[in-house]
Amino acid sequence: MHGTLLHDPKTMVGLLGAGLTLTLTVMAPASAAELPLLDSLQLSEPANALSLPTWAIHVSSVVEWITAMVLVWQYGEKSGFESWKGLAWGMVPLLGGAFCACTWHFFYNSESLEVLVALQAALTVMGNATMCFAAYRFLGSTEERSKKL
Repeated sequence: MHGTLLHDPKTMVGLLGAGLTLTLTVMAPASAAELPLLDSLQLSEPANALSLPTWAIHVSSVVEWITAMVLVWQYGEKSGFESWKGLAWGMVPLLGGAFCACTWHFFYNSESLEVLVALQAALTVMGNATMCFAAYRFLGSTEERSKKL
C-alpha cells in the first residue's frame, strides 16, 4: 500500500482536520455560552455571532477546499497532466474569498470590514473565471491526447 494518499502527510492533515471539525460539529453545543465549563462566565456575543456548528461548517469547508487543491496538484504531478496543476492555481482566488468570509464573520460582520464582502465577491468572480479557464485547458489537453492515440 506504499505510495497511497494515506501515506502523504498533507493529505492526512487535511483528512484529520476535516474529521475533527465534523466530530466537533456533531458533539458541540450550539453556542459557546452553553459550554458547561463556562457556565459561570458571562459571555456576551452580538446577536449576529455565528454558532459553533456554523463555524465548524465554515472551517471544514476551507479545510476541504485546501485538501482538494493539494490532491488536484498531486494528481497533476503524478499523472503528467499539467492542466490539473492549473486547476489547483485556479482554485486559489476562491480560497481567498473563503478567507474573506471567515475573517468578516470572526469580527462579527463589522461595518468597518465591509470591504471584505466586496473583496470576497471580486475573488469569487475571479475564481469562477479561473476555474472556467482551467476547464477550457482540460478540453484542449484532452483533444491533444486523443489525437496522439
